[in-house]
Amino acid sequence: MNPRLRHWREAATLLLAAGTPGRPPRSPLGPFDYELLLLRRSSRSGFMPGAHVFPGGLAEPADFSAEWLGLLPASPHCGLGAVKPPPPGGSRAPLFATDRESLGSPLPGEVAFRICALRETFEEAGILLLVPGRGPAPPLPAERLPPAAELEEWRRRVREDASCFLRLCRHLGCAPNIWALHEWSNWLTPVGRAGRGGRRYDTAFFLCCLEQRPPHASQDDQEVTAVLWSSPPEAIERFQSQEIWFPPPQFYEFCRLCNFSSLGELQKFSSARALEGCERWMPVMLSAPDGFIQLLPGDELYPEDPDYTGEKKISMSTDKKVEDLMKEGGIFHRIVIKNINNLAVYVNIQAKYKHINPLMMKCDNSDYNSRL
Repeated sequence: MNPRLRHWREAATLLLAAGTPGRPPRSPLGPFDYELLLLRRSSRSGFMPGAHVFPGGLAEPADFSAEWLGLLPASPHCGLGAVKPPPPGGSRAPLFATDRESLGSPLPGEVAFRICALRETFEEAGILLLVPGRGPAPPLPAERLPPAAELEEWRRRVREDASCFLRLCRHLGCAPNIWALHEWSNWLTPVGRAGRGGRRYDTAFFLCCLEQRPPHASQDDQEVTAVLWSSPPEAIERFQSQEIWFPPPQFYEFCRLCNFSSLGELQKFSSARALEGCERWMPVMLSAPDGFIQLLPGDELYPEDPDYTGEKKISMSTDKKVEDLMKEGGIFHRIVIKNINNLAVYVNIQAKYKHINPLMMKCDNSDYNSRL
C-alpha cells in the first residue's frame, strides 16, 4: 500500500477460473469448459452495494511485510518473471511501477498485490490457494488443508487481522501461490463514481486458472452474501436479464473472456501475455441526454490530460444522443451505458501489451458494430 496517495487507495482482485468439463451450454457462443467466481457484495457495503464482483479488496500493510521473504524464494521478484519494459508511448501502471523500497517495503508491488488478492479470496470466499514449501510448486492438495472448523477459525482471524494470513501460511509450512496469478489489467475508479465517503480504488486485476473443478466457496455473511460460479457468457446473460448486476469493469472483462471457450486456451494466453504488463485505465464519464459513455484510453474522445484526482472539477457532457455520437465517431474504446443493466462495449483500436479486445456483447439492437 502507498500511504502517500490522497485520492484513492490501492487494491487487488482475482479473476478465478475453474474447469467444468461436460457442462451443457447456456449461451449462443457454445460450450465453455470453465466458470469464474463471483461474489455478491453486502447491501450495507459502502462501495457498490449488492453488486456481483470478483473476490478482492484493499491492500494492507501486512501484504507488504518483509516477513514474507522468509516464506518466498530469495530470487528476484520472488520467482515471478520480470515484466518487459512498456512499448513506445506506453507506461507501466503506477501501481506496479512505484518504488516500494522507498515506502519501507522490500516486497515489489507485483508480489504484494498478488498476496493481497489471495488473502482477500480466502477471507471472502474461503478458498485458500497455497503451495507446499517456498514455491513455485504444484498447488497444495486439499487433503493437506486443516479441518473445516479450524480453517474457518483461521478465516475469521485473517478477516480481523490481515497479518494472520502470513501466520497461517507459516503454520502450514506453505507459501501463497503467487505464481498461479497472471497480471491481467488495472482499473482506477472514475472521478464521479466514487463510493461512500469518496472511495476510489486503483485495482490490480489478476487471472488464475485452476485445472480442477470449482473449489468449495462460501460467503462470509459480512462483506459477501452469496457466491456464484458462472461462465463468461452466462454471467453476461444473467446481467442482461437483471438477475445480477456488476460494474462496468467486470462487464468489460467478461466480454474479453468470451474470446476463450477453453480453460486451456485462456491459461496459455494469460501466462504468455502476463509479462507484457498492462497500463492503468481510468474511465472518463461523458454524459448524454439518453445515457452515459465511459471513455477509455485510445478512444477519440478520451481527454489528453485526464483529471485523475477530480481537483479540476471537469465534467464532460453533450447535448447529442448516444446514437448520434456513435454514428459520428470513428475510433472507439468505450462502454455505452443506457442503464445499470444495459451496457455495451465498443472497441476498434489495437489492444496494447499483446492483450485481446473484448467481444462486443450488447444489450440492445444497436448496429454500431457494423462500422467497426
